[in-house]
Amino acid sequence: MTLETLTLTAERANELLAAKEISSDELFAAYLSAIGERDPELHAYLYVCDESPGGGIPIAIKDVIGTRGIRTTAGSKMLESYVPVFDATVIERCKARGLRILGKTNTDEFAMGSSTENSAYGPTHNPWDPTRVPGGSGGGSAAAVSGGLAPWALGSDTGGSIKQPSALCGNVGLRPTYGTVSRYGVVAFASSLDQVGPVAKNVRDCAFLYSIIAGRDVNDSTTVDVPEVVVPPLDGRDLKGVRVGVPKELNDAEGIEPGVRDAVRDAIELAASLGAEVGECSLPRSVEYGLACYYLVAPAEASSNLARYDGVRYGLREQGEDFRDMVMRTRDAGFGDEPKRRIMLGTYALSSGYYDAYYGKAQRVRTVIKREHDAAFEQFDVLVSPTSPTVAFELGAKTENPLAMYLNDLLTIPSCMAGLPGLSIPCGLSEGLPVGLQLIGPQFAENTLFRVGHALETGIGFDIVPERLR
Repeated sequence: MTLETLTLTAERANELLAAKEISSDELFAAYLSAIGERDPELHAYLYVCDESPGGGIPIAIKDVIGTRGIRTTAGSKMLESYVPVFDATVIERCKARGLRILGKTNTDEFAMGSSTENSAYGPTHNPWDPTRVPGGSGGGSAAAVSGGLAPWALGSDTGGSIKQPSALCGNVGLRPTYGTVSRYGVVAFASSLDQVGPVAKNVRDCAFLYSIIAGRDVNDSTTVDVPEVVVPPLDGRDLKGVRVGVPKELNDAEGIEPGVRDAVRDAIELAASLGAEVGECSLPRSVEYGLACYYLVAPAEASSNLARYDGVRYGLREQGEDFRDMVMRTRDAGFGDEPKRRIMLGTYALSSGYYDAYYGKAQRVRTVIKREHDAAFEQFDVLVSPTSPTVAFELGAKTENPLAMYLNDLLTIPSCMAGLPGLSIPCGLSEGLPVGLQLIGPQFAENTLFRVGHALETGIGFDIVPERLR
């Protein structure tokens, strides 16, 4: 049978496999064909697997997640030739369920960016408009799912790297509660923030994939046991009893485009029509200080984590006159501009005499952000806002202005700093491009997010296929 990968969901693919209407090899081949046809334009993949063991559904993997025997570069020249000798825990769990790796997807270098333009291997293009970015840092995974090059994918999220590209590409993306998914085998950026999560075409697929990867791992001491994942029923369209909070600062922030604001407002009105109790709330400190707090904590932790790339143990090695010269040459050649920028910021924030003034103070602000969210969840079950202030912007539009690029994560960062789960679903179009709706829940409230997201998704009826590919 002929498979249209642009519309095929993972759930439907599983039904076809169970009914033996297609084989796993035929399904895998259909995606390889789609990749061969469309990825030269999109550049969603850095590496494509010609074959992969397993008898189930194919999956794309962000190239910061370690895969045994498959090159894992983190989008950096520093790891251009690195081939892991073991699988990350999330890969082990995917393989245990028969999932087959299609390939490794493009990412901003070491997951540092909001557009996937910081990849050492060139940018990924948005399937809705190839002149525009797919978001970042996980733009490769988002573009692969949106462009029909994978039914679902794994990404990683530090300050919005699953939610923001999902919004810009018209996908569903979940950043899980910190500690619910193992980070073992994942290239580290900021260890107190990094979290692996699913990218999918709809909420049910997202919930299925989360159920596969979530749970305690003895190799990651930050992981915990998680509540049983409840995939929302197909007819689950009732939001009666759900309290939806609309944080004023997240919805009225400077820079939110009118078309984005209108689509999100319509989604909030839909929630009310489905029986939800909608009310306004406030997160003043979270929005005012969230971005500044993040850009102290994340670079500081990046500075520590990236210190391991010294040319000695693995990765790139440039020759030098002595050890010091070798390390300097290696890091200069191996790191791009954005990692260098964040390493310098983080090293300064951690340096003697400045630690308490910068990193220490940022951690105290982080506690304030967490408490502010906790107070909001005493009144509401879910908080809603735009995922991104804008739709996908043109390639190159913000590469010369790091601050303008950082502001793309203004709305996703606060909940990430608080370690909370967030789900982005498409809620409409603006200028012919997808708009993302961000749903934020308290810790371990993924099932609530799935319920609300599925109900809204059904009511919105968003067409997941990019208009130019229909």
